[in-house]
Order: sequence, then structure tokens, then C-alpha cells
Amino acid sequence: MVESDNIGRESIHEQESFKPTSLTVWKQSLFFGCSGFTIIDHCGNLRYRVDNYAGHRRMEDIVLMDATGKPLLTMRRKKMSWHKSWFVFDGEVDDECKMRPICCVRKCMNLILLWQSKVLARVVFCISSSSDDRFDYTIEGSYGRRSYRVYDESCKVVVEIQRKAATLEGNTFGEDVFQLIIWPGFDPVLAMALVVLLDKIFS
Repeated sequence: MVESDNIGRESIHEQESFKPTSLTVWKQSLFFGCSGFTIIDHCGNLRYRVDNYAGHRRMEDIVLMDATGKPLLTMRRKKMSWHKSWFVFDGEVDDECKMRPICCVRKCMNLILLWQSKVLARVVFCISSSSDDRFDYTIEGSYGRRSYRVYDESCKVVVEIQRKAATLEGNTFGEDVFQLIIWPGFDPVLAMALVVLLDKIFS
């Protein structure tokens, strides 16, 4: 009987591991005088935050933190680029940083692609040995409607952004509150970084 119960619990745990993670993103800092993002989980707990203090940091840098204020990722605008490109670094970095970035997020500037599809941006990992023509992730959809998805190389959806529904009738909270859905296997921290960078690129 005990063994049967254990098997049942493991089975439920395995099923839970295949469920996507859902986070609520509010385009607003909890601190007065700051712009940024506040991210909470399904229990209402603060998960991540971005607080941009006016004049405190260089405008090219954005730091994603956990609930306690620990820096998780730094997003830095690429200098002298015709494309709107951002590098993503692990932790917090300063102006003298010589660390290799984790990845680069680039706005899609190909007019043919923009006409044929809804490609917003591409993500390429800097540790990859691939050429500039190969991308690890593609972001497609509509930023204005807060409705877009992140696809991997096999065209599988790994992240999805959609308007946050306020009621069963389909009303929403507005443009500044939306839902971030992260499928198993994709890093939630990187997913949130993509949300922040899409806002910087298109707003």
C-alpha cells in the first residue's frame, strides 16, 4: 500500500513538471520615482523586479533582480549598432566589464521578413559557435497588442506573452499588466529579460 501511494505521488509530481509557469508582469516599479517592472507568481508573491532610478545608472543598462534585490541579469545596449541590439550578462556588471555576454537580442530589421511574418526580434547565444545567420530563438507576434511568442529552432513555443484577463468575460487590466507563460525547460529569468528588452526595443 505504501509503495502504491509513493508511485501515485511521483506520477503527480511528474505531471506538474510538464505544466508551464505563469507569472503576472506589471510595467511599474514598486518604488517611488522609479520606472521598471514588478513580476509576481500565481500565489501573489514577488518573484522578480526591475527598478530604474533616474540618473542613478547609465541609461544603457537594465538590471533584473530577484525579490530581495539580488542582481540576476544585466541588459546592456550594444554601442554603435544599426540594429536595436542588447547584450544580456550574468549578474550585475560595471562599465569595465570584460565578461562574455550570455546572449544578444536583436530587433528584426529585415523588411522582407517583417512583410511575410510577424518576426519582432531574434535571440542568439554568444557562447554559440554559429554564424550570424543562425538564431537560437525567434520572437514573433504583436508587441502593441502584448501578444507574442518565443520559438526555439524547432519552432516549438517556449515562452508566451498575452494580455492579463481581469474577468471571465475577457476584459483585461490594460497594456501595463500582462501574463508571462514559460514552458518547462526555458529559464524564467531569461524569459523575463526578453520581456524587458522587447519593451525597450519597441516602446
